[in-house]
Amino acid sequence: MKDFIHIQGARENNLKNITLDIPKHKLVVVTGPSGSGKSTLAMDILQRECQRQYMESSGLSAESIQKPKVDSIVGLSPSISVGQHVTNRNPRSTVGTVTDMYTYLRLVFQKKGVRRCNHCDTLIPPPVVDNADPILCPECKHTHAPLTKSDFSFNTPDGACPTCSGLGNVVDINIDAVFDKEKSIREGSVTFWNGMFIDYQIAILEAAGKHYGVPMSGDQSLNTYSEVQWDMLLYGVEAEEFTRHFPDVTPPKTVTKGKFEGVLTAMWRRYKEKEGQSSDSSLFLTQTCHDCGGERLNKESRRVTVEGETLPGLSILSLDEFCIWINRVQTKYQQEGDTLLETVLHDLLIKVNRIIHVGLGYLSLDRNTVTLSGGEAQRLRLASILGSGLTGVLYLLDEPTSGLHPKDTDGLVHIMKQLRDLGNTVLVIEHDERVIQEADHVIDVGPGAGRFGGEIVGQGTLAELMSQPDSGTGRYLKANDKLASKERKGNGDLISIHEATLHNLQNVTVTFPLGSLIAVSGVSGSGKSSLVFDLLANTDQGKVNIPGCRTITGLDAINNMITVDQSPLSRMQRSNVSTYIDLFTPLRKIFAALPEAKVRGLKDKSFSFNTAGGRCERCEGLGQVSVDMHFLSHLQVECPECHGKRFKEEVLAVTYEGYTISDFLELSIEESVPLFMKHKKMLKLLELLCEVGLGYLQWGQSLPTLSGGEGQRLKLARELSKSAMGHTLYLLDEPSTGLHPLDVHNLHVLLSKLVDAGNTVIMVEHNTDLIAASDWVIDMGPGGGTAGGQLVASGTPREVALVKESFTGAFLVPYMV
Repeated sequence: MKDFIHIQGARENNLKNITLDIPKHKLVVVTGPSGSGKSTLAMDILQRECQRQYMESSGLSAESIQKPKVDSIVGLSPSISVGQHVTNRNPRSTVGTVTDMYTYLRLVFQKKGVRRCNHCDTLIPPPVVDNADPILCPECKHTHAPLTKSDFSFNTPDGACPTCSGLGNVVDINIDAVFDKEKSIREGSVTFWNGMFIDYQIAILEAAGKHYGVPMSGDQSLNTYSEVQWDMLLYGVEAEEFTRHFPDVTPPKTVTKGKFEGVLTAMWRRYKEKEGQSSDSSLFLTQTCHDCGGERLNKESRRVTVEGETLPGLSILSLDEFCIWINRVQTKYQQEGDTLLETVLHDLLIKVNRIIHVGLGYLSLDRNTVTLSGGEAQRLRLASILGSGLTGVLYLLDEPTSGLHPKDTDGLVHIMKQLRDLGNTVLVIEHDERVIQEADHVIDVGPGAGRFGGEIVGQGTLAELMSQPDSGTGRYLKANDKLASKERKGNGDLISIHEATLHNLQNVTVTFPLGSLIAVSGVSGSGKSSLVFDLLANTDQGKVNIPGCRTITGLDAINNMITVDQSPLSRMQRSNVSTYIDLFTPLRKIFAALPEAKVRGLKDKSFSFNTAGGRCERCEGLGQVSVDMHFLSHLQVECPECHGKRFKEEVLAVTYEGYTISDFLELSIEESVPLFMKHKKMLKLLELLCEVGLGYLQWGQSLPTLSGGEGQRLKLARELSKSAMGHTLYLLDEPSTGLHPLDVHNLHVLLSKLVDAGNTVIMVEHNTDLIAASDWVIDMGPGGGTAGGQLVASGTPREVALVKESFTGAFLVPYMV
């Protein structure tokens, strides 16, 4: 038994009382259709029970962690979950800081940095010994304090640029956008004040004017203001910029007496309180710091060099280029017999190579972690974890190939096998055929999604899986049923981007044939997103001069452009699938119209969990309350009052087709279809969600819990539910993310419908099935970062397969039989 994790009678979510042995110290892949129960098995059962048992073994109360619905789990190990959600949203966190590569580099610069004399600018060589006394300039004998590691950190006062505090950019208010100086305040000179709020502010200003003896009138044009009037309007009566004019006058204590906050002072207060998300945040400009030029460090630190390179200079290199520099420095030090940094450079090189192995060689050390996709963040953490040397750990990975070109999948598999070979169990939720083929053991969950899933339909080696008739994945792999291109010729119209130079694009000119399904492919960082989302998606149709390229032509042939990317739909726990797609509002109206609701005096707002009235006030309609876990992160537990039902008893007494309003939030989209046959508009929405492969989602599923791919398909469904007129250009960002190969086929049917209806679909995509099934392929590369940004191939999938320089083409060859 010790070589297995034995799960007995698992009934969590849609799992149907499953019993399962998971082999330990193996690379195990859990696969199956979206919503079949894979994540429930890995995250809700294994991960949660690991956390609960850890708390118990540490002598802490585990009551706050709900025990998963399972009879028993034997043989569990400590677990580390590596998910796709980017949890670190700190603007100071970069690829270099979260992987510790920047820490190693700071040590290199401390020990080997060549600095310049602050007095005469002469080069000062690095100290020969550690803990050197004050260092003398060889020319003018001026003394300097020794450099420390913190002198090279933009997160410490010692190293940070004093102007931007080490952020590399500064935020300022766009004064010209805030004020129209030709007008008076009453006429709207403060551009974001309107209606009665203008009168309210004029009254305070005029009272302040009386208090100080300064004429302040709502009818005076701003371009006639004196310095004192301007300072009052901009900064308010309590700011130093204004009080300097009246050092002996006590500022007014109340608003009616003239306690005016100041337009800019109020804007800054709201901006800071809302963490940059205030209603007037569009009036703020983020600009590169004019002192450090975005390099984050103070003047002295950013001038220090090691082998001719500054620290900011190395931070902007791609990791591929950075690796070349480390090798060069290491070789030089070895030849000189200098062992001071031997271990540091050796460890740094191992770290960099691991990250390059998982297909992230195009990233730079200064890349902000907030800008990483879920797949990138997960692979970065995975590469970092390998260095910990832990053994006997259960690693739980959630689709690590997300956003990865097939060329780089082998590198990722290699990393996972290294983790396994250290004596760990690596359990991966994955749809990628290459990863499934490389697994020691495959568990297939299905056969369908939601209530149609939740069973183990096959398990064993890949060969064993393919011989099991109930395994959908096994049947698919055995049949080798590939998607084929319809080879549409397009409608004759073209959109062309001319001489694109944005980011790493190297003077690229590319043409998109309209009326077809177009795939933009290439390795990560090759320039796909720059081309489609930074250039094409941000183009105003009437614009001639477009930053980042010479021009874009042919836009007059389309009527609408719809961009569906993978940015989070919402970070609010209250936002769910039914509210986002606008299903919940008509449902509330249906409930409010029921006789039982009318008898109880319930209106449609009584059936809302977002407003007071019918909702449970203990949890404010969330069904969960937060428990403070002290040194651990807060935990969400079921509300003790409504027991997760979200509503008051009187609201729950009303039912439609036998279901309460709370029951609907637990229902899957697919299950609810038969209940709305008489409501055509709702039925159309529900069927659309099923068409995009989201029928397994629950009505009440919180938006922050959705993967990037699920969120994108939900956006797509919302856009498709609107009645679009004329030719629409759809721009999609990896729509296959998170989809089982069988679901990819369904997605292809939907995208084909859009094209056959007279529209154009351009998708940035890594899925070889979808690329092979497109009408036209634009392949970027050949590499990522500075090694990319070129058009490698353009044409039908068959034509691209013949291009020897195309990595994508090589993977298309088997489809061209």
